[in-house]
Amino acid sequence: MDKFCKKALAGLWVGVALVAADAAEQTWPTRPISFVVPFTPGGITDSNSRLLAKILSDKLGQPVVVENRPGAGGSIGVEAAVRQPPDGYTMIYGTSGTQAANLALYKNIRYDPVKDFVPVHALSATPLVLVVHPERPFKTVPALIAYAKAHPGQLNFGSAGTGTGTHLSAELFQATTGIRMTHVPYKGSSPALTDLMAGNLDLMFDYAAVVLPFVQAGKLRPLAVTSKTRLAAMPDIPGVGELGWPKAEASAWSAVFLPAQTPPGIAKRLGDAIAQAIADPEMLQATEKFGSLPLYDLRDARLGEFVKTEMVRWRELVQASGAKLE
Repeated sequence: MDKFCKKALAGLWVGVALVAADAAEQTWPTRPISFVVPFTPGGITDSNSRLLAKILSDKLGQPVVVENRPGAGGSIGVEAAVRQPPDGYTMIYGTSGTQAANLALYKNIRYDPVKDFVPVHALSATPLVLVVHPERPFKTVPALIAYAKAHPGQLNFGSAGTGTGTHLSAELFQATTGIRMTHVPYKGSSPALTDLMAGNLDLMFDYAAVVLPFVQAGKLRPLAVTSKTRLAAMPDIPGVGELGWPKAEASAWSAVFLPAQTPPGIAKRLGDAIAQAIADPEMLQATEKFGSLPLYDLRDARLGEFVKTEMVRWRELVQASGAKLE
């Protein structure tokens, strides 16, 4: 009789727990949601994140509060966020760096981008622009490749730092086209672009929002965008996929994740809200303004599979480049 009572009581508690979990899914959210953005305030990422948070607040009926936690290419903030309770009240801003490249770049990443996260919905992809000094003799990508092959190692390209998207996209371009150039890392895009415009560098890969003013001023010449298609912000510049080098396509993507074990009902509701938010005219205008492409159909399991392929892709590229960060 005693064993029977214990089993019945255990079953009752399980039932109560399931009912409570179901109720939490049905009523979520009932309080403010923290949106951990693992980068410094004030930049393009922060600006777009705050706009997304504002739109989501309206759609979910609760405040979505951005919390900036920078460090180690975003990995510090992501690690802290993924350790929070899986109750839907901690959203995580993940990127191609935090969920893929950083695992190969940094020694002490203490989270698993697959096992520790629930993929919710992608936000956008931001390709880079290949820009050269306007007095260089190559005016097209084929001409640049031909010149680089005729002068191996003589062309130098700047970057915002070892392991950044501006560096790795150039490494991918080299590997894809079979050319060899010399990498000159800087502490940020600004000094690298300054040297490029001064003629001390030959070329650079950087984001449209950064280089567009210099392109418009005639200080830099754009040759291509590292995407399949052209950008609305630069409609006259071809994508590398369009030019015949689809394997050179590279974008800094972003997506929203939740801690592992978050109830699926909550993840779905948040994903539905994000799907509406990224199609919102105000959000879409901001996305296109900064040279990004909205990712409408990448969510849930598809996003999870995408992360797996990106982890392999960027690990191989980082290893081939020899890039390492502390």
